[in-house]
Amino acid sequence: MSQEHVYIFDTTLRDGEQVPGCKLNTKEKIALALALEELGVDIIEAGFPMSSPGDFESVNEISKIVKNASICGLTRAVQKDIEVAAEALKYAKRPRIHTGIGASDIHIKHKFNTSREDILARAKQAVIWSKNYVDDVEFYAEDAGRADIAFLAKLVETVITAGATVVNIPDTTGYCLPHQYAAIISYLRNNVPNIDKAILSCHCHNDLGLATANSIAGVIAGARQIECTINGLGERAGNTALEEVVMILKQHQLGLNTNVVSKKLHPLSRLVSETMRMQVQPNKAIVGANAFSHSSGIHQDGFLKEATTYEIMNPAEVGADTSKIVLTARSGRSALAFRFHKLGYQFTRNDVDTLYEQFLQIADSKKEVLDEDLHKMAESKVTVEV
Repeated sequence: MSQEHVYIFDTTLRDGEQVPGCKLNTKEKIALALALEELGVDIIEAGFPMSSPGDFESVNEISKIVKNASICGLTRAVQKDIEVAAEALKYAKRPRIHTGIGASDIHIKHKFNTSREDILARAKQAVIWSKNYVDDVEFYAEDAGRADIAFLAKLVETVITAGATVVNIPDTTGYCLPHQYAAIISYLRNNVPNIDKAILSCHCHNDLGLATANSIAGVIAGARQIECTINGLGERAGNTALEEVVMILKQHQLGLNTNVVSKKLHPLSRLVSETMRMQVQPNKAIVGANAFSHSSGIHQDGFLKEATTYEIMNPAEVGADTSKIVLTARSGRSALAFRFHKLGYQFTRNDVDTLYEQFLQIADSKKEVLDEDLHKMAESKVTVEV
């Protein structure tokens, strides 16, 4: 099957940083930007230059250092925003201005107190201003997930005519179901006359837990860029998780690929977690502490016989430690024997049967049986036999 490239647009340093308590200084942003470049992302959204002197400095400094990835600065459809972003990006080897405005009637009426016609004019002008400074201009149609589809198509056609090279179709409030988001992308591909002159981008939020599903639905429908963050960090319930979409595209034969080096996902997840002081939930897909842990006896027995019975990917593929057999009251004899063997004990099946009764008593009294508990059990058995 021929492969088509899906561009990975990382916005950890911009949208991810909007999580309360996750503010980054310039030094931290530079370190993460270099790690993201090494990971293989195509575009790094480094910040919103107009928002603060600190963000301007971060975008400016990252632009000087990053050599391979495009560096992107966010703006509103405001001339001063665009001028400031262009100044911040002046050292970038591949600069991109990301400008836009609300597309849904909810935003047009309540946020901007204006008309659809005015939104079209402002969108066109923002792209024209941006093209005065950079060749690569991305336009975001905010709240596209709830926009009137015919108006959205007109807006997309307008900004592409003005020179937009990428058009972002955000599900800003995480409202869409996957088939609905896919239908939006399909409609735009089939009803915007100049759609071949730009890349459609997915920017999905996770308010209903559907950000990743919507992004995958979007690229299956024809979008070729996914905007995402490490660990799914972002406003409110977060953004599409980079590690999830990358591994979905890698695991499934969809004819779509990325440049991301998957073995670097787990280490970068840890780095982002530590730098942004935001713990990764243990059951987080791909990078959570329990992502490759097995505690059910049935699962453990199957896994020990053949790993693929309960793991669809090898931990090494994402740079994680080896799979873990966690001993709990739900664990069986095979898991107990395995853990004793890992600790250097060579017990027979009869030995394990005897120790298993003692193990269950300990397991019923605590959440997890640890190595120190197993050592005590083993020493107790040896002492009794002597």
